[in-house]
Amino acid sequence: MAEGTATDPIRVLLADDHPVVREGLSAMLESAEGITVVGQAGSGEEAVVQAVALRPDITLLDLRMGGMDGVEATGQLLREVPGCKVVIVTTYEDDSDILRAVEAGAAGYLLKGSSRQELIDAVQTAARGETVLTPSLAGKLFRTRAAEPSPLSGREREVLRLVGRGLTNAEIGAELFVSEATVKTHLLRSYRKLGVSDRTAAVMKAMERNLLA
Repeated sequence: MAEGTATDPIRVLLADDHPVVREGLSAMLESAEGITVVGQAGSGEEAVVQAVALRPDITLLDLRMGGMDGVEATGQLLREVPGCKVVIVTTYEDDSDILRAVEAGAAGYLLKGSSRQELIDAVQTAARGETVLTPSLAGKLFRTRAAEPSPLSGREREVLRLVGRGLTNAEIGAELFVSEATVKTHLLRSYRKLGVSDRTAAVMKAMERNLLA
């Protein structure tokens, strides 16, 4: 699935068990250029069925729904539609839920109280294959985890901090005055040390362990 452009908008599926929430999210997203809401689902099970049928670029999933919750739906949806990116949208800030969602393959996490622009930015960020993490959630992770000796080098921590800010590998290279290949090398070493396999999980695991403070 290609990232949306002026002629190829980002296709979004909304999944929340409250119709008023779905309508609110839909109204905010439909007001943005380059984004179109292709469907809505009221449960995790329905979200998976809709995703298979509609093949969205992005699915916004409520974390807490009756039956199959957002985390379980994330894992099943990504198995069925591997090209789709999932962003968890919820009122809850519990750290274990953030990590569960990321471990299931979510591209990130956004609060329902986020502004229209934050919501649009999150969809566009996820469509680029980058990490979605609200500043308040990042701060909460930093505050609530005890510090521990870091297995990461100083440069590996720098790279992950910039990933957490949503920068691409090329942008990180420019920021640190190194090549994109060097950035990829630092990321791969970080993955190995943290026991993860992608950028989003590396940032979340490092934050969980307070390695980026």
